[in-house]
Amino acid sequence: MKTLDYLKLDPKSTEKTINGLQELLANLQLYYTNLRGFHWNVKGLEFFGLHAKLEEFYDDTAEKVDEVAERILMLGGVPEHNFSEYLKNATIKETAVVSNTKEIVKNVLDSLKVLISLEREVLETASEGSDEVTVSLLSDFLAGQEKNVWMLTAFLS
Repeated sequence: MKTLDYLKLDPKSTEKTINGLQELLANLQLYYTNLRGFHWNVKGLEFFGLHAKLEEFYDDTAEKVDEVAERILMLGGVPEHNFSEYLKNATIKETAVVSNTKEIVKNVLDSLKVLISLEREVLETASEGSDEVTVSLLSDFLAGQEKNVWMLTAFLS
């Protein structure tokens, strides 16, 4: 038996949602890796605050990665796990070593812009397929990310 036999979701709609979640997973993995690098390499007067905040961000992102992968499985897909595939499919790109706090925050904001846009697309696809669980998951992601955008924008002001 397949999970979808019990969930009563349309297989064609669900396939579109899975594809969007795969793209989101790739982008979250690149974002996570970049956050780790920023955390390790940040320097300057804002070091203590930003170092701690970046750790909070990457811990949160690691949880999101797991939730997205598990949702893909629940919908009958197989989450990608090769970094080479993430690099091919992600809009977010790897960063070089970045130490400057303003450059780090700008990069985080740019990455959040990509994630938020993609999450809205997948949310719409999931909504069209009556997949309320994926909609709820992504709505929760968006709420936290929008707050982070507000705080990071204030940090740069």
